[in-house]
Amino acid sequence: MRILLVVLLGTVCLASQVVRAADLKTDIEAAYGAWNEAFNKGDAAGLASFYTDDATFLPPTHEVITGPAGIEQFFAGLFDAGVSNHGLEVITVKGDADADLVYSAANWTATGKAEDGSEQSVGGIAVHGFERQPDGSLKLNLHTFN
Repeated sequence: MRILLVVLLGTVCLASQVVRAADLKTDIEAAYGAWNEAFNKGDAAGLASFYTDDATFLPPTHEVITGPAGIEQFFAGLFDAGVSNHGLEVITVKGDADADLVYSAANWTATGKAEDGSEQSVGGIAVHGFERQPDGSLKLNLHTFN
């Protein structure tokens, strides 16, 4: 009987962890969906609102950008250069659904402009650190991509 109780408790704990991980993935996917929506509207100010006041943004240009104003300026430059059609696909999420800090990795894709003005597909991998907000939403505190 004792062994059955231990197995049952272990199963419940494992199932609870799986549910929390699934909920967290859902939260991350929702955050990615809203972020992509703002990007695909060309809304640099809207994108900046997804970041905490002390966010660190590390683009492949090797700049270290801190805070929403600098992040907005970076994305405005991308939009001026004709980058559009952004997508994010979750690779992994880590943390608990109720944790204050969680992170994820994703494949990203977009459409850019070649030197001759033609469209070209671009993409890579991004890593995101999120802070859970008092209302339960997630805001980016760290973002880097290649």
